[in-house]
Amino acid sequence: MLLPDEYHSYFKKYIDDLVTNGRSIIENLIETGNHLEQFVATIPKEKELYVYAEGKWTFKEILVHVIDTERIFNYRALRFARNDSTELQGFDHDFYNKNVSTTSRELQELLDEFKTVRASSISLYKSFSEEVLLRKGSASGNIISVRAIGFLISGHQKHHLKFFKERYF
Repeated sequence: MLLPDEYHSYFKKYIDDLVTNGRSIIENLIETGNHLEQFVATIPKEKELYVYAEGKWTFKEILVHVIDTERIFNYRALRFARNDSTELQGFDHDFYNKNVSTTSRELQELLDEFKTVRASSISLYKSFSEEVLLRKGSASGNIISVRAIGFLISGHQKHHLKFFKERYF
């Protein structure tokens, strides 16, 4: 169970159900990763670049956003795990999205990239002791623990997958 001082209340929507499901960070990373892989296999080619409204992201763009965010969260977790007290800046996900092209990339290529990043996340979190998981740092002006970031990675991906299923199918 996470303590309220381990993360900003904004992240409750991503974290709470994962913390209460009784699974570890590693188990959640594996399970949510498997769900994403299974879902990608069901996406028809015509839905890969579909948007339900102007200015919204395609599935490929959502997947790249999940990948980028996971990389950034892992970087933060590593810094905090090593007791780096440097305040880390936030990132503008819309800016990142505007500066990546997904139309020329195959969905399988993006899925392979996701799987590589997720394997790296799992490896990173396996290396952390219970003591390290409790370490905290500041990112985007908010205190967050290494442990909370681990749950946030899965929760963020789960949130976007649910949103995609609701809005695009």
